[in-house]
Amino acid sequence: MKPLLSKITKPFLIYVLCVLVISIPVYYLVVDTIWKAELDEHNKIIAEKTAYELNRLKLTDQKLAESIKLWNSIQPGTDIQNIKKEDLLKDSIYTFEKQKSYTKEPNIDRFRTLSTVIYVNNKPFRFTVETNIEESQETIVVIAITTVFFFIMIVLGLLFINRKLSDSVWKPFRDTLEKLKKFNLNSQTKIEFNPSDTTEFEELNQSLSKLIEHTISAYKTQKEFTENASHELQTPLAILKNKLDILLQSEDLTEKQYRIAEEMNKALTRSSRINKNLLLLAKIENNQFDNSEKIRFDAILDQSMEAVQEHFEQKNISVEEDNSSQVQVNGNSSLIEILINNLLLNAIRHTPVHGSISVKLTSSVFEVANSGTEPLNADLLFKRFSKLSSESGGSGLGLAIIKEISTFHGWKVSYRFENGHHVFSVKF
Repeated sequence: MKPLLSKITKPFLIYVLCVLVISIPVYYLVVDTIWKAELDEHNKIIAEKTAYELNRLKLTDQKLAESIKLWNSIQPGTDIQNIKKEDLLKDSIYTFEKQKSYTKEPNIDRFRTLSTVIYVNNKPFRFTVETNIEESQETIVVIAITTVFFFIMIVLGLLFINRKLSDSVWKPFRDTLEKLKKFNLNSQTKIEFNPSDTTEFEELNQSLSKLIEHTISAYKTQKEFTENASHELQTPLAILKNKLDILLQSEDLTEKQYRIAEEMNKALTRSSRINKNLLLLAKIENNQFDNSEKIRFDAILDQSMEAVQEHFEQKNISVEEDNSSQVQVNGNSSLIEILINNLLLNAIRHTPVHGSISVKLTSSVFEVANSGTEPLNADLLFKRFSKLSSESGGSGLGLAIIKEISTFHGWKVSYRFENGHHVFSVKF
């Protein structure tokens, strides 16, 4: 991620750089065009002045011819010629390049040329004058260097000013952000934001204060509901289950009544388990658990493996363990124990008799794999009340709880099917 200042400055710099790149050829075209127009005007004045001076001398035809010959020999930039029959008496202006005649070194110059008709002693002559325009390129170079210099000065100045201003202008925003980072919903303490003289930041603080106040109120309501539901629902369910247990022990029940009572007992047991799991999910989502403990993950895993050892023996499941020692994580011990137990019981429940289960623990991942025949639907796997099979007697919340516990701790849980085994991984 990039800071806001760099996201604003970078497009601006790119835009200014593009304008600079475009401006250099534009400068060249504009200056070159102006320069040529001035030279054309200059050449036209020379032609008019030359005609005027020759006419003012009132030379004879012979003297005029001698003067023109002398002119052409000593004035390399101009040329006066008699009009030929095929001459259309039209003016022409053009640019060409040539080697300087008075130097041996290779030196190509550009020239702007005017070819026009002048009248001397009422006779037409073709007057050609050429003027060097090489200086325009040097002017463009100077303009380009000057523009680049000022561009660099502007960019450096803007970067310096932006960096200085950001420290003061964005200070209220950073203070607000820092307080939001430290805010803990469990403490239910409102944030007191520092007042700001910037309208946008003051409106942001007011909106955040209202949002936090509403969030705390909603959190309190949900927490009270969770606690009330935990107490009010579990008590009648426990009483009903106790009454059913007494009824099942009665010798006066017929076989049919016994079956009905047994089905009711199973449904009640499942309802009680679902209620506990839903309450657990609600508490996790409401951040009602502390996750700042330093916990030995391997120690909890060893205890859970001993607790389910009887289940392994009942289904004659072979177990392979590859567990590292001294694996320490930050989290909540109760939730981690539930996560481990749910993964192990899920694997046992869906492993056929004489199947196999492997458990792997490293400093970065915890994996439980059990033998199977075909892959599961990964899209529905961690959704609530999504059972892995129709024969499962679970509540459909085990994997959803695993997902929520992993998210609560900042871990990532995933599923894959490889080598005939369902593999559930929790990456720390």
